Amino acid sequence: MKNFSLGVAAVVIAAAAYLTLWPVAVEPIAWNAPSDVGYTGDFAPNQRLAGMKLVDLGRHHGPEDADIGPDRLIYAATHGGEILRVQQDGSISVFAETGGRPLGIEFDAAGTLWVADAYRGLLSVSADGTVTLRSDQTSDGSPILYADDVDIAPDGVVYLSDASTRFSAQAMNDTLEASVFDLMEHSDNGRVLRYDPISGETTVFARGLTFANGIAISGDSIFVAETGAYRIWRYPLAGGPGEVIIDNLPGFPDNLNPAPNGTLWFGLASPRNPLIDNLSGSPFLRKMIMRLPSSMRPAPVRYGFVARIDTDGEVIETLQDPSGKFALTTGAISLPDGRVLITSLTEPSLGVAE
Repeated sequence: MKNFSLGVAAVVIAAAAYLTLWPVAVEPIAWNAPSDVGYTGDFAPNQRLAGMKLVDLGRHHGPEDADIGPDRLIYAATHGGEILRVQQDGSISVFAETGGRPLGIEFDAAGTLWVADAYRGLLSVSADGTVTLRSDQTSDGSPILYADDVDIAPDGVVYLSDASTRFSAQAMNDTLEASVFDLMEHSDNGRVLRYDPISGETTVFARGLTFANGIAISGDSIFVAETGAYRIWRYPLAGGPGEVIIDNLPGFPDNLNPAPNGTLWFGLASPRNPLIDNLSGSPFLRKMIMRLPSSMRPAPVRYGFVARIDTDGEVIETLQDPSGKFALTTGAISLPDGRVLITSLTEPSLGVAE
């Protein structure tokens, strides 16, 4: 019995030492998470996504973003590095392969597809599917570690979010793992970059964001989803300080996309995690959690949710599926026929809602 007790004590001491002393890359910062009001008020649950049609992607999965091409067909970025083209009859073909992990995609006025590839940086894809690396670092040599979303201004300048300058999606070989590290650290290191296709210059447009995610341009402003702080910003394209237009969201905001009449779609990839919020002021405990195996760390919750807001942050409508049948919803795209295309971080299909 004595030997058994000594053995148990040794295991406990070793576990405690591991959880408190083992080196881990994350260096959490204390912050104050706003109180989560949950899915109430403007975000009260509904079933508007529950019966939507699914477009099967075959062997592909993770259609994180999509756009409508000059040919009026749907194009979608997938987890395996392929950008798919969806024909009118629902059949799927591979339009391009980036060799990385494409996330946000957007066509410009000339028909070039711009891609924020989390592993490679900013790419462009020509009409024949040729992929060109446009930028993998800023003009002062700072590497783009996690290109996340992209949009094009009326003058042709390309804006992209670099979600984390601390945790490389490619180095971790996983976008979700890198995002968890960044969100748990909460060191406000995300940024928005500005790429000039004529000069080839990449400069920093905005910085100081906790996981800079979705971006969309509307009028003379650019809108940015700050995933780690549960809010969306508006910045003047001409430069200058931004302002928060919607705060304390009940989940993690992801992509932003234009919607009818100058409004914007955004997705909540998952409801908020009470553990993360409760430990916002406890960096030491958050660091302990990051020493656990990934299967024991906070993980996304399956819940389908997209919302449409105006450019002042007023909620116009939400489309939800509390059952999570189609989950980790990253965003929505308005289709020419009035229906809404729903994208996802993990699903093997696209959703089409009436």
